[in-house]
Amino acid sequence: MGTLRQQIATNVLTVTRFRDLMKSLEAARPNDDLEIIRKAYEYSLKHHAGQSRASGEPYLVHPLEVACVLAEMRMDPVSIAAGLLHDSVEDTSVTISDIREEFGEQVAHIVEGVTKIGKIDFATREEQQAENLRKMMLAMVDDIRVVLIKLADRLHNMRTLGHLPEERQHKIAKETLDIYAPIAHRLGMGKFRGELEDLGFRFLDAIAYQQVHEAVEARRKQGEAFLATVERELRERLKEAGIGARVESRIKRLSSIHKKLVRQRITVDQVYDMFAMRVITHSVQDCYAVLGIIHNVWRPVPGRIKDFIAMPRPNFYQSLHTSVISDNGTPFEVQIRTEEMHKLAEEGIAAHWKYKDGPVSAKDEQRLAWLRQVVDWQRDVSDPNEFLSTLKIDLYPEEVYTFTPKGKVVVLPRDSTPIDFAYSVHTEVGHSCVGAKVNGRMVPLRHKLHSGDIVEILTQPGHKPSRDWLAVVKSSRARNKIKHWLNIHQRERAIEIGRKLIEKEARKYRISLKDIKDQDLERVASDYGLGRTDDLMAGIGYGKYSARSILGRLAPPGTQPAAEAEEHGLASVVRRVFGGDANAIAVKGHGDLLVYRARCCNPIRGEAIVGYVTRGKGVAVHSSNCPNVTNLLYEPERRIDVQWTRDKEEGLPAAYPVKLTLFCDDKWGMLKQITAVISDAKTNIRNIEARTGNGQANIDVILDIADLKHLETIIAGVRKIPGVHDVQRLQKI
Repeated sequence: MGTLRQQIATNVLTVTRFRDLMKSLEAARPNDDLEIIRKAYEYSLKHHAGQSRASGEPYLVHPLEVACVLAEMRMDPVSIAAGLLHDSVEDTSVTISDIREEFGEQVAHIVEGVTKIGKIDFATREEQQAENLRKMMLAMVDDIRVVLIKLADRLHNMRTLGHLPEERQHKIAKETLDIYAPIAHRLGMGKFRGELEDLGFRFLDAIAYQQVHEAVEARRKQGEAFLATVERELRERLKEAGIGARVESRIKRLSSIHKKLVRQRITVDQVYDMFAMRVITHSVQDCYAVLGIIHNVWRPVPGRIKDFIAMPRPNFYQSLHTSVISDNGTPFEVQIRTEEMHKLAEEGIAAHWKYKDGPVSAKDEQRLAWLRQVVDWQRDVSDPNEFLSTLKIDLYPEEVYTFTPKGKVVVLPRDSTPIDFAYSVHTEVGHSCVGAKVNGRMVPLRHKLHSGDIVEILTQPGHKPSRDWLAVVKSSRARNKIKHWLNIHQRERAIEIGRKLIEKEARKYRISLKDIKDQDLERVASDYGLGRTDDLMAGIGYGKYSARSILGRLAPPGTQPAAEAEEHGLASVVRRVFGGDANAIAVKGHGDLLVYRARCCNPIRGEAIVGYVTRGKGVAVHSSNCPNVTNLLYEPERRIDVQWTRDKEEGLPAAYPVKLTLFCDDKWGMLKQITAVISDAKTNIRNIEARTGNGQANIDVILDIADLKHLETIIAGVRKIPGVHDVQRLQKI
């Protein structure tokens, strides 16, 4: 009886929604056969019967809403059918073979791709995450519809995220901001990206979201009245000039406002483009004519005019942007584009997706060129952490437009150098780069390039890249190529050092390395999870493995050197003296390695950490988000797994010093409120300094912190204080 009631409830909830979907599709696609969609709906209805979501709704609501999102994107019937079926393989007894038999090869291929991506758990170990992301990139190259369905799936999940536990909300919101929103951005899907970012921001940082929301709402009524006045005047001016155009107004998205506040250290009142107008014309010629009219009416802000029509962004976004000041001193932004450009800006690759001639048309193939480059560049990346960090740079670059002497446009990330430019031309040009001319003048290789620069690279045959370049390059291509070269050559040197160290150790045992069989060395390498003897020797050379412990596994019983016990005791003493808090960290698989917290980031208990084998100083432990980690770990062999010990041992420090900077309004009682929150958290303040100016205050405070949870509690409490805009942890003290 209960099952019957549930089935009736499912039908009541979904049938109406499905009818609405079919009506919209019949109007939008009068010449298409929609029977495959009806069949997919009935198939999902049958196999998802009795299932429900965290919200209590029948499960079928989710695939149906995904199909509706795909219909709004004007996707083809095959894609919408695949959207209705996308969870059937994972959540029911249905197999890919069943889908293939019922709906054909195309639908089965797409559903299989979405199912594989659906199994990705972005919170797992870096190696698995990196490998799964590689699969996602390859799936996108194979058939972009796989990822478009996954984006629609994620959008509906984000819209209903409030029904999940807070921990799951944070995890899914972070995945969305790190991976899915950037993919939507690179596919040019501005509308999609915007909603994903706002929803991700709302669930990941509820306090900041609420603060920005309240600040915007306080200005909304006045802002909408202002925009209405500007819109009327702009329409009149366009009518006088005989230009036909649509005029729209908007208030900037909350996530975009928050990013700008944090990045530029400004207040909401200083956001130039909070209020924006959009003019949509019929031709490119009209776009430039509208720009002239706007600058005649309102005063333009110098340096705020951007021509993305002449030089489109890498995701093919085109528009003219200008910021102007109204007569009453209110700044606002105007975006000017054609109808075609507007469609592409909102929908991106989904705007003109053609399926009649196969999955990928020639124009869409060009749109995916960036993705093929990403897949190609990442082949040289062996370290999963490096893959993840460079992928984010590739997905979400802030562009600088430069030129070769022959006028070819080279698009690079912001703050790129001539070295980045050289590697974008060719790997060998990068390796042999010795100097550069920018706009005809010699510049150092550290010089930051700006849009419009004409760059000429000077090369010298036989010149090789320097490790120092890693500190200045910004593009993932340059970084990966430099690391690849360094890794090969450093590895050769490490293998040589490793052999010498083990030979030296062997002499203490009065044995010759020649007497040790290759299969015995391979066995020890296998014990350490290594494939070859050379990997073992390289590990010894890098300092990751002890030559003594390796030889101890190879030497016959009873041949240990006499000094071993004494030296082992000495190592333990040194380890204790080097830093008492080092005992809080253990190196996985090694009990006697010297360990210390790196001063550049001062990791605290509970933080994600990574170990780096230094030469002669033991294992430096960094916070996993330390900016130095990316540059240090160009040799993956020197990375070593470390972890916080479970229990606080006797003699460990009660707290770690942590420095915070608070950005807030300069008003009476602010310092009192801040210190009260810190005091309530039972936290000692070591030092506090405040700097004020222009109604704003920056407060530096050094606190004694027990662990990461303790720190997060204090930061959350301080951020709730009215007038506190942001709190940042400074790594160095």
